[in-house]
Amino acid sequence: MSLNETPMAERVHIGFFGLRNAGKSSLVNRVTNQEMSLVSDVKGTTTDPVKKSMELLPLGPVTIIDTPGYDDEGALGEQRVRRTKEVLSTCDIAILVTEHEKLLPIEQELLTLIQKRELPYLIVQNKTDLQKEVLKQDESTAGDNRRIYVSAAEGMGIEELKERIAHCISGKSKQIRMVADLIHPGDTVVLVIPIDTSAPKGRLILPQQEAIRDILDTGAVSVVTGVENLSETINSLKENPDLVITDSQAFSKVMHLVSEEIPLTSFSILMARYKGFLKEAVRGAHAIDSLRDGDKVLICEGCTHHRQCEDIGTVKLPRWLAEYTGKNLELTFTSGHSFPEEPDGYDLIIHCGGCMLNDKEMQNRMNKAVDAGVSFTNYGTAIAHMNGILERSIAPILRENAL
Repeated sequence: MSLNETPMAERVHIGFFGLRNAGKSSLVNRVTNQEMSLVSDVKGTTTDPVKKSMELLPLGPVTIIDTPGYDDEGALGEQRVRRTKEVLSTCDIAILVTEHEKLLPIEQELLTLIQKRELPYLIVQNKTDLQKEVLKQDESTAGDNRRIYVSAAEGMGIEELKERIAHCISGKSKQIRMVADLIHPGDTVVLVIPIDTSAPKGRLILPQQEAIRDILDTGAVSVVTGVENLSETINSLKENPDLVITDSQAFSKVMHLVSEEIPLTSFSILMARYKGFLKEAVRGAHAIDSLRDGDKVLICEGCTHHRQCEDIGTVKLPRWLAEYTGKNLELTFTSGHSFPEEPDGYDLIIHCGGCMLNDKEMQNRMNKAVDAGVSFTNYGTAIAHMNGILERSIAPILRENAL
């Protein structure tokens, strides 16, 4: 898949971490062969994470992230360090840049954070051109396959670094598909895509695009229709479709238009499986039944789109929750990369499908909730439960033993 075909959430995320003036930005510029980050002798030049999506050989489509120094100081510095920690939640591999043979205590603290997240990592000793002695891979470092010596200033070791990064992530390609493993060549799949005030103008949302591409790659037939034409579309087929996938917001209408013998699910449920948290989402959806007056519910949106009058996260879901539970709930809303570091103050978290967030970030958010004892689900799974069709909507996945 080429860069243009690969959404940011599907690219390998490579984060560069370290102290101020360790040469992170210079190294990033060398690796990308671009002036991606500003470089200066002044400490703290990089004040916010800088992202660049590109094709990086021999890795393919990647997102490179340059982060502020982990030793930044002052009130703003603390916020920058917090942002740096947040980047760890999105990375597939961490590059710890140092200029020391032995890590400083604060660098060791950063390494411990990386190790706790079980991230593949490399320790890159930069500025070796300034060393009094030429550094060689002697007996003391020969067994350390995580350390590599480079010089961003001289360009030394850059190609080896890229090869080592590629080796760290080789064999980690995603096995789960959006829908391809649930269907077969020649199957007919009907996609129900409502076009209303909440639909983006002139385009399809990412899960819809990915589902269509996956169906085509499988050799199956994709039939796209709206809710108002769904019955006519199904009746026009010579045989019942092998699967119907609907926008979760239309579940209440679609469930009555699609007969029980036709498998039915939603884009959001497929996305929860694709991102690796469907089992937890199903458990979390059942927690809706236990909500009481005054309970706190966090509704999270992974992107920062312009909210319409019938926005699902801030309008429709709160209304459906109130109607289903009959409870007076305390609701909080977040969007983009905002997510509480310690979500233990909530009774339930309902997240979007996470199409704009990579697997690492979605699973990290889920794990934070689970570790804090907070139920975690997503929009589509919650909506299916509140419509009484959760078991039916995950049946096509269970049928293929693909939960």
